[in-house]
Amino acid sequence: MKKLFIASLMMLCGIAVQAQTDNVVLNVKLNPIQTLIVKTDQKTVDLNYIDRTDYLNGVSETQNNHLNVFSTGGFEVKVKSDGSELVNKATAGPNGNIDVATVKITALAGTQDPLVTATYNPSVALSATENTIVSSTKGAVDRNIGVTYEAAGANAYIDKYVANQTPTVFTTNVTYTIYAK
Repeated sequence: MKKLFIASLMMLCGIAVQAQTDNVVLNVKLNPIQTLIVKTDQKTVDLNYIDRTDYLNGVSETQNNHLNVFSTGGFEVKVKSDGSELVNKATAGPNGNIDVATVKITALAGTQDPLVTATYNPSVALSATENTIVSSTKGAVDRNIGVTYEAAGANAYIDKYVANQTPTVFTTNVTYTIYAK
């Protein structure tokens, strides 16, 4: 009752209670985050030439869900090799190494949690220079990309076998990189 009387008296006398305000600037700061992970059990890809038809037709190996992507916005995935040749690390044969451009890389939507909002470039020849295999204007959270590795046919490697190396192995490191777009 006493409080009501004081408030009424203040109003009658013209004393006003004024509220005060102030402002805060609120920023939401988004930083680009891109991660690309090669599936652990697919860190080595073997392209095996076992019979005549392999040398004639070439061989391929598809790695489903090979790459896992996280990106906070548009991005592109590029691929390159660490050199221009697949190298025989044992004893080099008389016919030299293998040109990496004879291996084609083709990206495709994964079979689990696929990256469906992307553009998949047609197969690209492996190179020591980066080539784009996937691009997207939208972000992705743990989306998968499959990759097919395809090596030459038409008997391109017929003279690359080295005696006493069974099998003769030519190798290169393939690097995938994700870039914000």
